[in-house]
Amino acid sequence: MNADRLLHGIDAVSTWVGKLAAWLIIGLMLLVVAEVFKRYMLNMPTAWIFDASNMRYGSLFMLCGAYTLAQNGHVRGDFFYGSMRPRTQASLDIVLYAVFFIPGIAALIYAGSNYAAQSWRILEHSTVTADGPPVYHFKTVIPVAGALLMLQGFAEIARCAICIKTGAWPSRLKDVSEIDVVEQQLANSIYVDESAKQAAMLNAAHIEEIARQRSTSGDK
Repeated sequence: MNADRLLHGIDAVSTWVGKLAAWLIIGLMLLVVAEVFKRYMLNMPTAWIFDASNMRYGSLFMLCGAYTLAQNGHVRGDFFYGSMRPRTQASLDIVLYAVFFIPGIAALIYAGSNYAAQSWRILEHSTVTADGPPVYHFKTVIPVAGALLMLQGFAEIARCAICIKTGAWPSRLKDVSEIDVVEQQLANSIYVDESAKQAAMLNAAHIEEIARQRSTSGDK
């Protein structure tokens, strides 16, 4: 119970940061719409919007990495992995985390911290465009995102260890998924009868289960 609470707590941190970062999509959209309007309707393009858009998109991409890992949503070659038993999956995962993930993310945090410190020291601005916007706050996102990924990575390694011991994957902190949207839409539909709704939801649940990166097949 204490292990589950700790793992869910780390999942909650990653989820909260990911959802907070998702609001950058709104700002990015507004920037692009404003630039398109100014460029094509007013013939007044703004040079710095290109840099600002890149920084917003980059921040969104990096800060949502831990959330995606918490939801087990990162892409992997699942053809053979999905047919393995949970203990075999966990053993493979823990080796890959130790060999690739931890050294790679540690290097990201180390290098990103140096980049951010140097950028703050000189109050760096973008040189891509004239009078470019400041980039030191953006470079700070690199080590922050790396630290969040490392924290979530430790939670995933703990999950692997628990799975190796028990033969079953520990639970994850649930978030809204596509199946929830399908169920909500079907529930509010007046044009689909109950049997068709149930069949559609079962089919959607089956597709979602197949798409999961980790198979929940038992260790028999």
